[in-house]
Formats: sequence, C-alpha cells, structure tokens
Amino acid sequence: MPMLSDPSIRYRPYTPLDLPGRQWPSKVNRKPPIWLSTDLRDGNQALANPMTVAQKTVFFETLIKCGFKEIEIAYPAASDTDFNFVRGLIEGGKVPDDVWIQVLTPAREDLIKRTVDSVAGAKKAIIHMYNATCHTFREVVFRNSKEETVQLAIKHTQIIRKLTEECTAKHGTEFRYEYSPETFSQTEPAFALEVCEAVKKAWGKAGLDKERIIFNLPATVEIGPPNHYADLVEHFCRNISEREKIIISLHPHNDRGTSIAAAELGILAGADRVEGCLFGNGERTGNVDLVNLALNLYTQGVYPGVDFSDIQAVIDVVTACNDLPVHPRHPYAGELVFTAFSGSHQDAIKKGFEAQRIRYQKAERDGEMQYWDIPYLPIDPADLGCNYEAVIRVNAQSGKGGIAYLVQHHLGLDMPRKMQVAFYQVIQDIADREAREMTVEDITTAFRETYRFGGSKYEGRLVLKSYKISSEPAAGGLDDEAADERRQFDGTISVDGVLRVIRGDGNGPLSALLDALRTHLNIDLSIREYSEHTVGSDQNAKAASYVELVPQGPDVKGTRQSAESWWGVGVDADIAGSGLRAVLSAANRAIGDKQLPELKLSVGFNATTGQADVASAILNSLQLELPRRLQASFFEVVQRAARDHGGEISYDDLVGLFRETYGYYEEEGRFAVKTFKLEHLPESGGSRLTGDFILNGKPVSLEGDGNGPLSAAVEAVNRGLDGKVSIREYAEHSIGEGSEVHAASYVEIAYEGPGGSPKWATWGVAIDNDITASGLKAVLAATRAVENADKAAKAAAAAAVVEQ
Repeated sequence: MPMLSDPSIRYRPYTPLDLPGRQWPSKVNRKPPIWLSTDLRDGNQALANPMTVAQKTVFFETLIKCGFKEIEIAYPAASDTDFNFVRGLIEGGKVPDDVWIQVLTPAREDLIKRTVDSVAGAKKAIIHMYNATCHTFREVVFRNSKEETVQLAIKHTQIIRKLTEECTAKHGTEFRYEYSPETFSQTEPAFALEVCEAVKKAWGKAGLDKERIIFNLPATVEIGPPNHYADLVEHFCRNISEREKIIISLHPHNDRGTSIAAAELGILAGADRVEGCLFGNGERTGNVDLVNLALNLYTQGVYPGVDFSDIQAVIDVVTACNDLPVHPRHPYAGELVFTAFSGSHQDAIKKGFEAQRIRYQKAERDGEMQYWDIPYLPIDPADLGCNYEAVIRVNAQSGKGGIAYLVQHHLGLDMPRKMQVAFYQVIQDIADREAREMTVEDITTAFRETYRFGGSKYEGRLVLKSYKISSEPAAGGLDDEAADERRQFDGTISVDGVLRVIRGDGNGPLSALLDALRTHLNIDLSIREYSEHTVGSDQNAKAASYVELVPQGPDVKGTRQSAESWWGVGVDADIAGSGLRAVLSAANRAIGDKQLPELKLSVGFNATTGQADVASAILNSLQLELPRRLQASFFEVVQRAARDHGGEISYDDLVGLFRETYGYYEEEGRFAVKTFKLEHLPESGGSRLTGDFILNGKPVSLEGDGNGPLSAAVEAVNRGLDGKVSIREYAEHSIGEGSEVHAASYVEIAYEGPGGSPKWATWGVAIDNDITASGLKAVLAATRAVENADKAAKAAAAAAVVEQ
C-alpha cells in the first residue's frame, strides 16, 4: 500500500503539554549526568544472537575501563544464563567496590525474589522494577484500571523492600531502588505523577544522597519531538514531592531519530541521570547513544566522567560482542566522521590546521589557552586516540587543498600553490581513470613517482650523485665596487644509468646546474619560480626546495610567460643540495622520453672531446670523481697523447694513460704504505710521521714533521731533495658502500727546483681502506716524478756554476 496523501486519517499527532513558564529552553548544562549503561540488559535483549557469558564479561570489563559507575547487567529472572552471569561477576570478584550493578525485574513476586537472589552478596545493587502505565497497555495489553495499575506498583515495591532488607541483613548488600512507569512518554502526565508518588510512599525509605529513590522516565517509544519530552520531564520535576530525595533518570529510545536531543533537553528540564547503550544499540531503532551524549559534552569543555581516549578499542569490543557494525557516519565513532572528500572542505581544514599551529605557538608564548578551532572538526580526533590520516580522503570530487594537506602531513612537504594545482591534476587524472577513492598510499606514491622523490626506488633518468659548488669573482666589475661572485657547479650525475661529469657556471648553484645541463645534455630550461622551507625543527631538520622550470625562450618575457612548465621538489640537509635536487626533479619531468646525448665510451676520444667527457670516462671506469683542476690537467695530457696518435685514443689507452700519469694502481707494488706511525708533538702541536713505504716500486723509509700526516709526508720527501715540494690542493671521497667502502685521495704537488727554478705541478691519486693511508699514497704517487726532476735541476745548477 502506498503512503497516504492524508496521513491524518490514520495517525494522531502528540498532545502538547500546557506548561506555562517552562524553564528548560533558557538553561545551559555545564555538568555531566549520572550515566547508566544498559548494554548488557536492554542492548543484549535486542540482539538477534544474544551475547555469551564470555562476551558479556568482556563487555562489562570494557564499561568498567571507560569509567561507568552504574551498569545494568541483566534481567536475571529471564533465564539461567543471565542469572549465572550475575552470580559469576559477584562470586568472581569482578565488580569494583565503587560500581553499582543494576538488575531488572517486572512486577511479579516470584521474579522479584529470583532477581534479589541473583545479587545477594554484591556490595552495591540497584533493583529496577517496572510496570506499564500508559493507556494502551493498561486497557489493551493488561486490561487494568488506573487504580489496579497503582496497586500493582505499590504491592511489588513493598515486596522488593522486604526482600532487599532481608538480603542486606544476611549478606550485607547495599540496595537502591529504581522504578519505571513504563511508556512514560505515552502516559498521562498526572497519572505518571500519581503512580510515582504512591511508589515513593510504599518504599518509605527515600532520603538524601545514596538513599534517594530513582524514578526512571522512559520514552519507551518516541511519540513526539524532543521538546515535548523535555516538557514532560520538567512537568514531572516541578510536581513530584520531595524532589531532593529523588534521582530523575531518562531512558530515551530513538524511534524518531531524536533520542540525543531528547536526552539533552531532558537534562535541561531537570533530569539527573541517563540510561542508554554504547553507540545506540537497543530495541528497534535503539537506545540513546551514551558515547554521543558524553562527547557532545566534551566538545563543550565539560569532562563527561567517562573516558573514550581509545575509542577504536571500545568500538572493537562492542561490534564483536553485539555482532553489529558501527555505521561509517556514526557521530564520533564512524570511520568517515573525521573525513572530508569535498575540495572546499579539505581546503578549509588544511588552512585551519595551518592557522591553528600559528595560534597555538602564540598562545604558548603568551601563556593562554590553546583552544581547538578547525573547520568541520568539532573535536580533535587525537583526543579519541585517532590519528589525522582519515581527516582528508581523496576521490574525483576532491580539491587541491586536501591533496596538499595529505602530502604535507605524510611527507612533510608544504607545496607552493601553483605546484598544488599541478599535482592536483595528476591525482584527478588517476581518480577519473580508475573511478575510485584515492588512498593516502596512492597519493604519496603518485607524488614520489611524479617528482622522483624518496630514494632509489623512485629515481628518474637524471640522478644527482655528488657535487661541488665553488665561486669566482664575475668579470667586468667596477674597481670601487665589490665584484659579484659567479658560482661554478662541478658534479656527477647518473644519466640513464651512466655516470656523467658535468660542469656549469651561473649566478647561483641552480643556474650553474642548469648551465651544465644545457652544455652537456642539451636540456635548455630556466627557473620561473622557487620556494623553500624547513622540514623538522631539531638538529635533524632539512631543507625542502620547490622549483618550477620552463623552456628557455627567445627572451626573458617569453620565458616567464611560457604556458608549459614542470615542477620539482628536493630535500637535503643542505639548502643548496635541496635546490639542486629540485631542479633535477623538474628536469626529469621535462625531458620525458627525450633522447639525450650519449657518452661514447666504446668509440674512443679525439682531440675535440670535451674535458667533462674524459672525466666521465674515468668516473665510469675507475669510480674516481676527479677534482676540476685535475680534470683540466688530465685533459691536456689526453690531447697531447691523441695528437701523437693521429688525433684519436682508445678507451683502454685512456684509462692506462691516467694510471701511468698519476701513479694510480689499485694493486700493491708501485706505491704503497707498508707501515706508518703518527706521533703528536706537544711543543709544536704538529705531528711526526715515520714509516716504511714503496715509492715507484722501491722500498723507502721516511720521517718528517708537519701539521698533519700529509704535510709531514711532504717534509719527509723534502729531506732528500735539493728542491722543494708543497701541497697545492687536496680532495677526497668514498668509493663503494658498507664494508666495501674505500677512500679515494687526490693530491696536487708543486715542485720548485734549487736556485728558484720555475715551479711545476703534478697530481697523485690513490685509494685505500684507510683515509690517512690513501692520502699518503697519493702524496707518494705525486712525487714519483720529483726525483728525476730534482736530479735534472741539480745538474742544471751545477752546469751554471761551471759556466760562471
């Protein structure tokens, strides 16, 4: 049957209560109510598969851990399972001394006796009795008059008083009494008062504090809006006698979806206590959700008296025991409640976190409160033991702000706005293509792959291996002005897996690298935008750099206005290093699959081969990263050798020429350190070197003093010469990784013969497991030609004396 066009012919509206001067609308609640969990009773009876004793025990322990002090644990007269569960808690000592366990019974003498017996020996127990009082139940279900209904409540209240007093005398149990005029929300307000007044009189022991009687006012079925329930509660509180001796308890159900509002308004109307279940389990649409109520108070700055600091652990227990899921949109607990998919929401959240970080820093400096204030997030997920991973999730509807937030949160990178736009398009393309939600892993992986960021797994075609930035005054400066310094980039990069030595000059490190890429690889790009920030705040902080590259245009204006651009990102402990890595990140995107000039290692080298190409050959063959001056020196040697062989030299001959020129041999024999000892000289603060060495294949013993081992080695060499050698330049680097690492040393020696003959220089290169030994070997290799030069200088000096 379809819905009626006129539902008034089938359904009667609720009857509003005439309550002049109602007070609840103007009140504000600033304290939590008494909480009673009825999960193990009302919640359990609503399950298709009621909990086992083991499940109920786990659930009870969870409620205790959350801080509940009143727990309705069973309907003991309903089954042996419930009765035995109650006895097991008591006899097993599982009920803390400050917790009141509550048990439910209908108004039947035999069931009441069974119920009281179930809690015998407990320290604190509440007997909860109910009978139906509304018109429909009185006349249709039970066929009782009002008078009979009142007498039923009186009679069984007296029975409970008698049995509990006997139990206290025998077992020492402390009892309290709760009465529910069942279906209160559908009971005539005056009759509800009449029944409760009669029950209070029959109980005869209502007093203050712990002796207060509990009147529970259940909205067994929601039949009106929450303001109507609040009116009923305020009317009851106004008109019941001896209000100070009564705890007014609420038990709202959720038939209209307003149980939370009904409970909150009922508390404003004067109620002291709320009965409900975790996450709203219960008959039909469920009981009021105690977690929701408690956290509503928490977000208003009121501690609710129950703790959900690890809400996921509570969810896990409740869902396992109830065999019911928590809805993804359930307030505070659903997996999507802290999640924004919408682009505008994500942008607001991202900006909110940024503003709050600044606001918190100022509040900390000024000694002020650090209030939570983030768009769309009424509570800090961290307070509930949740992280921020699910705050922003991405699908085809998401915006750049949310994506940027996830990158910042998970990678520590705060992308410039234009880069956010560029990467947003990357993610949108993936989301549209795959038609699904993009996970955090999807987004961070796409970022790493797009910008070649995050280690060897994500390396692109161009990879920075090592570099050196040096400076020299720019040409053409005025005499009375400080000259601008030009920067020189000398580095090693991997190009499609082949190591290449490249050099470039520019106004700064980045422009010098771009010059090197242009010169050696025909990659002609220019920087349009650059920004940077720090990642971290302690001694491990690093620099993050962002670069936008554009094709080099015919002029500055054309370059700046280019419609095509590529972004890159780099992170390094050094700000220059992060910028260089960002340039290569963007360059990798720019080149795509473009063919790059190859290093023709197998063809040979003619007289026109570039200096960097020769250095690249040595790098790939011997893993030696030659200093710039050594590159220039060896390039001259190669050019001379090529001219002597018809303008060409083979690859193998090139490597052999390098070894012979600089005395570089990995095996022992030509130059070696057999033994050496460094002794500190207290008087001069220097060092004394003594040791046995192999110099050009011949064993020698050397001794010398200097500021360090190399200068001491030079002084030892000078003792056997008429001329003099000195160290002009020294460089070093490591080769290999882990236990296979070696030290490579480069030493340039300057020699001046006797009598002030012209100086000349030569290089030595060596490797060793020990950095000091590799330096000493390099010194020895550099001095291999000094002995012959010194003999020649001596002879020349002697001849000059004869002529005179």
